[in-house]
Amino acid sequence: MLGNILLVAALLLALYSLLMYYMAYKGFETIGKARIGYHLTAITVLIASFLLLLFILNHQYQYKYIFEYSSSELSTGLLISSFFGGQEGSFLLWLLFTVLIGLVVIKQASKEKNFEPHVMMPFLLVVIFLLVMINPLLKSPFNYLWTDPTFVDTKFINQNILGYSFMQNFIFQDKDAGKTFVKISEELINAIKANGLSIDNLIVQGKGLNPLLQNFWMQIHPPFLFLGFALASTQFAFAIAALIKNEYRVWIKLNLVWALATALVLVLGIMIGGYWAYGVLGWGGYWAWDPVENSSLIPWIFSIALIHTLIVQKYSQTKHKLGSLTRTNLILSVFTFVLVVYSTFLTRSGILSEASVHSFSDAGSFVYSVLLIFLIGFTLSVFVGIYYRRKTLNNRQELSQNIFSRDMGLFYGSMLLIGSAVAILVGTSAPIFGSSVDLSFYNRVNSLLAIFMVPLIGVTLYFYWQNTDIKEFIKKITITTVVAAVVSVILIFLTGISDVLYSLILFESVFTIVTNLVFIFKFNKSLILMGGHIAHIGFALFLIGAILSGLLSTSETVDLPKNESQTVSNKKITYLGNEAIDNGKKYAFTINVQDGNNISVLKPVMYISEYNNSLMREPDILISAARDLYISPLSFTDGRDAGVKEITLKKGEPYKAGNSEILFEKFDLPPDAMQKMMNKEPFDIGAKIKVTSNGIAKNFDIIVNNQSQNSFQIKEEGLNFTAESFDVSGTIKFDVADMNKKEVVKAEILSVEYREKPLINLVWSGVLLMSVGFTLMIIKRFREIKVLP
Repeated sequence: MLGNILLVAALLLALYSLLMYYMAYKGFETIGKARIGYHLTAITVLIASFLLLLFILNHQYQYKYIFEYSSSELSTGLLISSFFGGQEGSFLLWLLFTVLIGLVVIKQASKEKNFEPHVMMPFLLVVIFLLVMINPLLKSPFNYLWTDPTFVDTKFINQNILGYSFMQNFIFQDKDAGKTFVKISEELINAIKANGLSIDNLIVQGKGLNPLLQNFWMQIHPPFLFLGFALASTQFAFAIAALIKNEYRVWIKLNLVWALATALVLVLGIMIGGYWAYGVLGWGGYWAWDPVENSSLIPWIFSIALIHTLIVQKYSQTKHKLGSLTRTNLILSVFTFVLVVYSTFLTRSGILSEASVHSFSDAGSFVYSVLLIFLIGFTLSVFVGIYYRRKTLNNRQELSQNIFSRDMGLFYGSMLLIGSAVAILVGTSAPIFGSSVDLSFYNRVNSLLAIFMVPLIGVTLYFYWQNTDIKEFIKKITITTVVAAVVSVILIFLTGISDVLYSLILFESVFTIVTNLVFIFKFNKSLILMGGHIAHIGFALFLIGAILSGLLSTSETVDLPKNESQTVSNKKITYLGNEAIDNGKKYAFTINVQDGNNISVLKPVMYISEYNNSLMREPDILISAARDLYISPLSFTDGRDAGVKEITLKKGEPYKAGNSEILFEKFDLPPDAMQKMMNKEPFDIGAKIKVTSNGIAKNFDIIVNNQSQNSFQIKEEGLNFTAESFDVSGTIKFDVADMNKKEVVKAEILSVEYREKPLINLVWSGVLLMSVGFTLMIIKRFREIKVLP
């Protein structure tokens, strides 16, 4: 109850502060009251946050949010991270970061003449939006478990209370699942109180975090993203403030540093999320173009575009005219934040619950409507403001039309970035309209845009503002181009890349690195002034790492009989046995990897999760400077499953069975599959299997969802394969039986997916280098506005 009172009080205080700032804007002496109202809002939110954390640490499971996401079995770090394990807590964390940033914004804006009310009015609208989203009437983290009647498994209930006779009226059996539930409702709570029992002792354990979230990076990744989301609100606030005040010079000075901070924090959050996926999910990648992954990437891309167009505006403005791209910058500033809200709309509304592994469940039509209203309101604000101030905004410097000018180079680069963001946005939003795009869509579109965008990073450095002498430009760029071409040819030769598109992007990335290094050493500037060059080198390094690790990666599914070495990629892989860990809840499988005289030990893990009763797999990675060796467990047979085993075939990846090789080529859907799916009509899901035995290839067409046509045989090996389940992402699980009724599997066979990821560390190094560059630029800009010495 206290937590909800605090949230309601914070909302009322924020509304009061907004009113006082509005009156100050109208000329009344209410600025002091407005500040008091905001500070009280911040204090109230801080207390509410501390209260939720205190309840979590003390296992107050009577609160629904704490019951759903925390458990006494979690480590202290993960227990704390359950604060933001769900929707309500993550919104509260976002709100906490926002109100704290607001204190800095107040201090900064108050130094500018009569600017504070203009900034704080739109900023408070963001605070109010967040407070509304965790209002007790919607979804508050302080709502009791029995606010809405719910059924809870008896394993979470105090067994002493279960023994009371009145409890029998609230106990229900699920015979199909073999479980017993207690209906938690107001009626039960009243009955417990009537019998002199404490409701605090009713629930003795919480559900805990999803196993995939029980990872070190859970403690870091979400806070970084929500801090980035909170920082994005400053761009919205400063842009709307500029329109309200009709003053666009102070706005650039203040907004540029906040845009840099947003870009820095978001890219770190995205990278941490990618590294987390790479190390935990077991598929060997760091980016899957998941809709919710994309929804954090899109605002970051907008923030990068905004930084470059703000620079154009800053350097092109004069005493009597606004700089070029002023309207563009106002729109990009607002949309950086609007797209954060849009990502919230995708996840919080539950609209992507079928399309994304990150999406929350359906939050209800009312929450959906509230989110949509705020989203539309934030979006319209900038267009209405631009229309209202159109006369002033028309008095600006025109963008140079010379294609050999730095102005135009930065503009074109920014527009290509926006094109990338829009393409990703279209693909991300497709599930809203009942369709989807193939993952290749994102790779194809962004690769084509990169061909034009990446060279601009280096070329634009040789341009001057407004105009550039072409002869001088060609003279300066020739040597750099030749050096980059030589390095690229050597790199392509050593790696054996034959793809023309990626070879071109590789050359452009090398050119970007060489160009920026030339400018760093040629001008010998202070380190603080090198931020832009370092960030660009980091981005190019990231692209090189993404291309090479993607094209050169190898993958193979292999069976490892205990103590029998298998040769994979010129390395000897030996499964030595397994051991119980984590109090017997998990099993670690010891694998020796011998590469020449070097022997390394990897220990991937498998276990059955109590959270969802599913088989969970944790890969292990041998990290080196040149490549990562990545082993993910697939299945384990211990000899008691004589004659039958389970395997997983992944599309495009060969699987060895004795002397034969099996390749799952693709799914084969009927032409009217989409129509039948929309009409909820059944249809056959075919799969094309290619088997090569003794050099002879055979093709099998099976129907995975038809029991009479879902199998094939390899007579040379005496094996029968029967499809048991499939995943449209590209996997089929088969039961493999020995047709001769012999044991197909020897005692203790571990099936693993072996991957090698060459140069993957260039991806992480590139992002870290970008972050260093952003940090240096932020320090430089803070010095310009005299925040730092």
